[in-house]
Amino acid sequence: MSNHQVLLPAKKRAIVSWMFFDWAAQPFFTVVITFIFGPYFVSRLVNDPAAGQAAWGYTITISGFIIALLSPVLGAIADVSGARKRWIGFFAIIQITALGLLWFAAPGSALWLPMLLIVLATIAAEFSIVFNDSMMPRLVDKADVGRVSNMAWGLGYVGGLIALFAVLLLLAASPTTGKTLIGLKPWFGLNPMLGEDARIAGPFSALWYFIFVIPMFVFTPDTSKGVSLKYAITTGLAELKSTLGELKTRTSMLRFLIARMIYQDGVNGLLALGGTFAAGMFGWQTVEMGIYGILLLIVAIVGCYFAGKMDNQMGSKKVVSISLVCLIIATLGIISTGPGYTLFGLLPLSIADSGGLFGTAAEKAYIVFGLLIGLVFGPAQASSRSYLARSVDVEEAGRFFGIYALSGRATSFLAPMSVASITLFTHSARIGMSVLIVFLVVGFFILLATPYPAINRNTD
Repeated sequence: MSNHQVLLPAKKRAIVSWMFFDWAAQPFFTVVITFIFGPYFVSRLVNDPAAGQAAWGYTITISGFIIALLSPVLGAIADVSGARKRWIGFFAIIQITALGLLWFAAPGSALWLPMLLIVLATIAAEFSIVFNDSMMPRLVDKADVGRVSNMAWGLGYVGGLIALFAVLLLLAASPTTGKTLIGLKPWFGLNPMLGEDARIAGPFSALWYFIFVIPMFVFTPDTSKGVSLKYAITTGLAELKSTLGELKTRTSMLRFLIARMIYQDGVNGLLALGGTFAAGMFGWQTVEMGIYGILLLIVAIVGCYFAGKMDNQMGSKKVVSISLVCLIIATLGIISTGPGYTLFGLLPLSIADSGGLFGTAAEKAYIVFGLLIGLVFGPAQASSRSYLARSVDVEEAGRFFGIYALSGRATSFLAPMSVASITLFTHSARIGMSVLIVFLVVGFFILLATPYPAINRNTD
């Protein structure tokens, strides 16, 4: 669909319904992983925040390893069978069930249950994304994939923002006052002293996903080649092997995937651990984390809106490169900030607490750096998705989006494992978080040396 092409109502509805998958899926990452349940896991489910961050980091590590192992296989199977929605439906059952059971992760309970449930929900969510992303080349013309991809990502952030607002305004009460952000008693009598303000994030995200993924199933077309599952698996594995061999001659594609593999590790680490880092440093509770999340999502929506325009005008590579530079600066900012200082002590700050939310100067400085992350982490991922969509043909989209998921997860265990291990070894979450800068910097420089788009079939 070029800018001059008039969309038929059926096709427009199919694209919008496909975009609503991001709306349905985002609250899991926003409400559960980053801003509500993740910080609760680190700072309230266990007594030691450093040990909590380490356990959370290993949970993300296990998820990433399994996702990296199986995503390319599932993408190849999708190309052979043609069907995507049946797989999304299968993984939706797993994700919804696991999220619902997070309700039982009460303070002081064994860690193995919430760790297992987060692993299952994350795997199911990421596998669903592989199949959903691989629909894009069939739905959207290459000239418009950057705009549509960023719009979908931004729509996801709008969904995450509204979901976060709903939790903060109606469900999550402060342990101090027993009231929600707008002074109401929490719905269903949720008791924050029992962690119910954060535990509700799981069932709430499960219900949200169940409701809002329906338009994609109803209105977005799918294809089926009528082959058996056994044939799809065996043929898909053979095609995956062929595709991996083909990368030897598609060197631009290979370089992009390697670059993305490395910088996405840093991005994933920031998304999974940035909120828990702040919670451990400043003692932020659910309300503070929720407000912080709302601020980040607002700027993220703005970032995706303008990045969509920039992507069509400048190309995906420039948008991703600019985003990575901003993420490097912002990550340096957050790890350089602590009570009474920022920029590693070069800028002393008052330790006085003015009262209310984010009362110290260090908290305000942290939020400024956090807003820069919020502005660009969406475009970094959405324009990476459009980068690949411009670089593949429709019939190979599933295979390459599976490998794309692999590139985002193949070493994804390294970032959280490195953060977790260094945190345990040094007893410093700050030193542990600093390793994320290495991933962002190395990925950035590899991307700079990569031709765009990655469409060549021969060596460069």
